[in-house]
Amino acid sequence: MTIQNELKQVIRARRSVKDHYLDKPVTKETVLSLLDDAVWAPTHGKREPWRFIFVSPEDKSEFARDIASTYPEHMQENREAYLNEPNAFLIAIMQAPEKQKQWDENFGAMASLLHNFSLLAWTEGLGVCWKTNPHIYDEQVRKKLHVADDEKIVGFIHLGYFDTAAYEAEADERKRINPREKLTTYPL
Repeated sequence: MTIQNELKQVIRARRSVKDHYLDKPVTKETVLSLLDDAVWAPTHGKREPWRFIFVSPEDKSEFARDIASTYPEHMQENREAYLNEPNAFLIAIMQAPEKQKQWDENFGAMASLLHNFSLLAWTEGLGVCWKTNPHIYDEQVRKKLHVADDEKIVGFIHLGYFDTAAYEAEADERKRINPREKLTTYPL
């Protein structure tokens, strides 16, 4: 199989993993190894506008309780349980410049990096799901995570090794609209 065919296969097979987690810890070393390659994403002006916070399986319960505490009291138990589902987290934070053009370029770089990360993780049986729940916009969460005024939390990346059989069963159910239906040619 050619590299191009292998890449096509990984792109089409990858899923956002939200459940069916195994009791296998995600280590900081594994995350760093994946980031070593993921950072080769396109980045305008070579700004590399990212930084990350890793939440290990050992620290996850305290983290879940801390983040859940920012929600109204009647939601805290639910949010804490939700945040305890994945094995670990990678918090993705980007530099958020005032110029809209640079902000857009930075967000594009972050999205590219996170996609690289998810493809690389998939090949190792590590599930990834990029979440943008309301807490990433909460000022209390920003303070707890020491996010600077000129930064943006791009997402909480849920991480966990998973039961691959549960996702293989969905492979045939996934469809994409044929890009020919969404492509026009100029002049319009």
